[in-house]
Amino acid sequence: MVFGCGNVIMGDDGYGPAVVDELNGRYALPENVQAVDVGTCVREYLFDYLLTEEGRPERIIILDAVDFPDRSPGDVFPILPAQIPAKKIHDFSLHQFPTVNLLQELEQHTGIEVLILAAQIEHIPEEIAPGLSPAMVKAVTDACEKISQILSLNVK
Repeated sequence: MVFGCGNVIMGDDGYGPAVVDELNGRYALPENVQAVDVGTCVREYLFDYLLTEEGRPERIIILDAVDFPDRSPGDVFPILPAQIPAKKIHDFSLHQFPTVNLLQELEQHTGIEVLILAAQIEHIPEEIAPGLSPAMVKAVTDACEKISQILSLNVK
């Protein structure tokens, strides 16, 4: 499962959904791979995977925009749930706490491999302002390439 997290009407926060759109539009996803725009509600999926074995994927890739002070706008980088710094757990929300804890529990209790493919924002507006910054548009392309390599996808 590939989950795109984000709010498309809040600038660079729309990174995750934009990557999912690109994956579904330009890449031939294998039958056993789904790319889903979950908006700001990935927790429902994660709870389901934690509570029942039926339909559990082997791997989850979560796409989300982040704001880390040591990164440049548009940087795309992997994060494992265990690598999220303790001081960042509360502001690295993946759109609603306690998602980070859920990701860690999924790995520990179900064996699902979890990878967060984060992208550093340039700007999140204070008010509704759809559209990605130029740095984040490039990040979408970079993320698709990284996912393509991970999953060995073909361009349509």
